[in-house]
Amino acid sequence: MIIYLHGFNSTPASKKATQLRQYLERRGLGDAFVCPALPHWPQQAIALVQAELERRTGEPITLVGSSLGGYYATYLAERHDLRAVLINPAVQPQHDLHKYLGPQRNLYSGEQYELTPAHIEQLQALWIERIDPRRYLLLVETGDEVLDYREAMARYAGARQVVVEGGDHTLMSFPQQIPQILAFAGMRAPL
Repeated sequence: MIIYLHGFNSTPASKKATQLRQYLERRGLGDAFVCPALPHWPQQAIALVQAELERRTGEPITLVGSSLGGYYATYLAERHDLRAVLINPAVQPQHDLHKYLGPQRNLYSGEQYELTPAHIEQLQALWIERIDPRRYLLLVETGDEVLDYREAMARYAGARQVVVEGGDHTLMSFPQQIPQILAFAGMRAPL
């Protein structure tokens, strides 16, 4: 089972979530993919995913988190003893998102809201000081124009890391990485 956690101001309709869902569906594994619509409040987003984890107790689960979803995946992986694939993850959004305080608009749903210091406080509450790098597969591209890939490499030192030259924050190489994601998750996808 894969639970995909989308990024900031995104939805389950994001390009990577859609590509991964379609890849699995074409191989008869569509039931092994869940991508919840994460609320913009961090506490609510975590509560939603934890409820999904509780519904699936006993199933082997791998989290796949993109950008802010990677930060959430780290928190959840450490709290619930899970594996996680991190795609150009936000390492410290409690610091990085300060410059975005104010009006926001979700890129896919059009939902409008205000990013406030309370959001930042909730993100800070999710910070995990020490991580077990064996849990993670890190996928980054050096051309990420939003986040510094080197911060992710340092944070997840000791984890399996795939560093692709060039690209951007969307992880342009994502379609080529899907087989590796599934292998890390222990999923066998028939051709």
